[in-house]
Amino acid sequence: MATNQSRAIGKWALAPSLIVLSAWAFVPLALTIYFAFLRYNLQDPDNTSWFGLSNFYYFLSDPYFTKDFINTILLVGSTIIFTIAGGVGLAVLLDQPFWGRGIVRLLMISPFFIMPTVSSLVWKNLIMHPVFGLFAGIQRFFGSTEPIDWFGHYPLISVIIIVTWQWLPYATLILLTAMQSLDGEQKDAAAMDGAPPLSYFRYIVLPHLSRPITVVILIETIFLLNIFAEIKVTSVGGFAGNLTYLVFSQLNDANDVGAAAAGGIIAVILANIVSYFLVRIVGKNLEG
Repeated sequence: MATNQSRAIGKWALAPSLIVLSAWAFVPLALTIYFAFLRYNLQDPDNTSWFGLSNFYYFLSDPYFTKDFINTILLVGSTIIFTIAGGVGLAVLLDQPFWGRGIVRLLMISPFFIMPTVSSLVWKNLIMHPVFGLFAGIQRFFGSTEPIDWFGHYPLISVIIIVTWQWLPYATLILLTAMQSLDGEQKDAAAMDGAPPLSYFRYIVLPHLSRPITVVILIETIFLLNIFAEIKVTSVGGFAGNLTYLVFSQLNDANDVGAAAAGGIIAVILANIVSYFLVRIVGKNLEG
């Protein structure tokens, strides 16, 4: 009896928190779904009516939709490839004993804690600027008279570089932690057998890192689908925009709340589909 009573008290004690969290999660989603089926433009807020699936049709038929959808795939895919490859390399390197390793690890992780808006401004004005930037100075040092205008000529590549720089420390941190859990007996056995470095890396390190890599891919994919600040701050939305930026444009430029809400629902559906398959892949990997 006491146990049942304690459980009941525990449930009632958790109820307020669950109600608040549920409202926090589902009220905005419910409002988004509601506006997605309305004709609601901020330029004519009094002329609001039921619009059915038309907002979804207009969003999917937007001239920028296909380009921004492809940009989203390229941005997410490229960033994951570069962060995993770089993260594995840095994790192996930082796992080796050398003087000042603690400081190097701290500096390596620090970019992940910089706000995206700040890091984007730094890259835009101090590193990639065609006149005052670091890259321009390096090019002029080697004799180039016309430094590359990164955001003008290669907007998507520029955004990928910025986002990769932001997320590389995260991948490195997770993979480095996994490297430190590698069985010491395996290391000693490989050293005693005289295993070549490449064979040691291929047959011992990579299999050990397979599970952490799948987790990094899952987490990064979920967050990278929502990249916005880097595109907005660098002013390349017209050339390197993604689905998140397209939703913003529908509201900010066209003042179309209905189309923006429909775009948000489509983005949520796509993100959930991707997350579903990634979770299944991660689950199978963890079970194996």
